[in-house]
Amino acid sequence: MGGPGPTGIGAPRPAGGRRRRPPAWAADGRWIGSPRAADHPLVPGRWRHPVTNAKRAAGRRAADLVEDGMAVGLGTGSTVFFTLERLAERVRDEGLHVRGVPTSIDTETKAREFGIPLATLEEVERLAVTIDGADEIDGDYQMIKGGGGALLREKVVASISDRVVTVVGRDKVVERLGTTFLLPVEVVPFARAVVARAIEAAGGAPNVRLTGPDAPFVTDNGNQILDCKFEGGIADARALAEVLSRQPGAVEHGLFIDLATDVVVGDDAGGAELRSKA
Repeated sequence: MGGPGPTGIGAPRPAGGRRRRPPAWAADGRWIGSPRAADHPLVPGRWRHPVTNAKRAAGRRAADLVEDGMAVGLGTGSTVFFTLERLAERVRDEGLHVRGVPTSIDTETKAREFGIPLATLEEVERLAVTIDGADEIDGDYQMIKGGGGALLREKVVASISDRVVTVVGRDKVVERLGTTFLLPVEVVPFARAVVARAIEAAGGAPNVRLTGPDAPFVTDNGNQILDCKFEGGIADARALAEVLSRQPGAVEHGLFIDLATDVVVGDDAGGAELRSKA
């Protein structure tokens, strides 16, 4: 796998000086740009997300697992927004001392807005815990991640974490990975066609993630993403992860194998259940 380049605070933005907005599904199965966050009429303040009881319950419950003095990996996505919200409350009201390492420019910006102290990977060697979402998680705690495009930085941060707490709603818990969500693969633009053919040889159908007509989504690292459909789901996630990890030009893939240690599952009634891997 290729290296991530500069990480954490102050990392360069993609070419053009502007980071693409998080994507959403198009009717034909492609990814297109999502509506502006400010158009969602829910959370007060600058950063808004569609509020569901499940996301809020899971995100806030995970934030209560953080202890004073911890270095914490801060994931990316709408559920983690509520983790940031709760951490900010604890910093303000309890005097909680933490240092957060964000997994995306988006999270870095939100964390600064909330007043959460931040650190870089140059300043932190290990993290006590990382809190992040998932697009799918199965009964063995294996995951698909990368719907927000931050899979490379998310995996780097998870890899140096003593504990990885995944926050999800019940709809993200699946029997087989790849049945409800396409597998993202981050690629170097130069090698996109080569990686796409390798994915096809492995049984997948890759599509370039777009933010508009003929406008590929660009990650914080300046790369592109192939969203890959596997008919009937991914039969052997571990084996596929090994194949993709060996593929030149594939910077990172969205299969997170043996990284999650805990999952907080929120429900629509506002409850949250903490489950830990045996």
